[in-house]
Amino acid sequence: MNTTAIHALARPEVAPLPAYNAGLSSEAVRARYGVDQIARLASNENPYGASPAVARALVDLAARAGTYPDAHCTALRAAIAERSGAQPAELVIGNGSEDILQMLCQAFLGPGDRVLTQRPAFGLHEIYPRMMGAQVELLALTPELGFDIEAWCAALARGPKLVMLANPSNPVGCMFDTRDFERLLAAVPAGTLLVVDEAYYEYARLAPGYPDVLARLRGEAVAFPWIVLRTFSKAWGLAGLRVGYGIASDAALVQLLDRVRTPFNVNLAAQAAALAAWGDEACMAAAVEQTVRLREALAAQLCARDWPGLRIAPSAANFLFIDLGRPNGPVNEALLAHGIIVKPWKEPGFERFIRVSVGAPHELERFVAAMDEIMSKMP
Repeated sequence: MNTTAIHALARPEVAPLPAYNAGLSSEAVRARYGVDQIARLASNENPYGASPAVARALVDLAARAGTYPDAHCTALRAAIAERSGAQPAELVIGNGSEDILQMLCQAFLGPGDRVLTQRPAFGLHEIYPRMMGAQVELLALTPELGFDIEAWCAALARGPKLVMLANPSNPVGCMFDTRDFERLLAAVPAGTLLVVDEAYYEYARLAPGYPDVLARLRGEAVAFPWIVLRTFSKAWGLAGLRVGYGIASDAALVQLLDRVRTPFNVNLAAQAAALAAWGDEACMAAAVEQTVRLREALAAQLCARDWPGLRIAPSAANFLFIDLGRPNGPVNEALLAHGIIVKPWKEPGFERFIRVSVGAPHELERFVAAMDEIMSKMP
């Protein structure tokens, strides 16, 4: 059967979808460039890893590999509910928070529905709605690489069905502060579902002015449904096991997500690891504080260079979004030859930007030294 015949069988929304850019693996870079030491600065991972409690929790799981996991993540939901103040019925657990994003789009979107999000966007905030046939409106940044609250309020007045708001933004790192978030909430129509993606919440809550979104949404009755998404992949150090969670405005919203959720969507090891990590908040907090210090030091080091056109977006996350002032392709290729993986942005209009995760100190030293060498040789 030829490609044309196969495409004719597919829904028309599928073929035009872009593939999600997951980046290069360490193994691929070693093989292609012949380097031994790899600095993974592309995927916003926690370089300090998970709590030691996670390793202990995983030791005896091999004996239980033949049994299905708890389909409802009962213990993990109870633990998150206790600390967050939510009811277990208001919580949904996913195979990473992107699993919950997909559930939301499957449950609430259809052809012609309108979705509002940021540009540049986390890829799945755009891909999943388009997969369902929805139209996506992408709002531009300000010249200072921040959120444009006026544009957001104007777009909300047009009544989108669903809003994908990453706060702080991925890939940019900018955030809505408390004042602008209040303005945004006041502009959300009653018929709109607000999705606040707080994948980088643990880092952002250390930033002055970062809003307590859950407290604000619960504090006063709002006329619209909402869900706040968080993840164990970043600050909690469990990217390889894929656990995310959502705290919803109402149990009825979670019940709808359960209708489209795959059974046993969070595996046995992931549930055990997340529960163990959740019990060691101090370990996570120490890694976050170190990362924030290193982020600010890295930004200061780079700003001290005299590279023409260099700009760094304000960041409340564990990465920097850097305008190199030149196409990112040659710089990215040179970094890979040094064994350093960053994420060059390919979205139209942002081909000069790279996103650099805040790694361990020795990895950042390698990155800065390599950039000094690369930029000195660039025309």
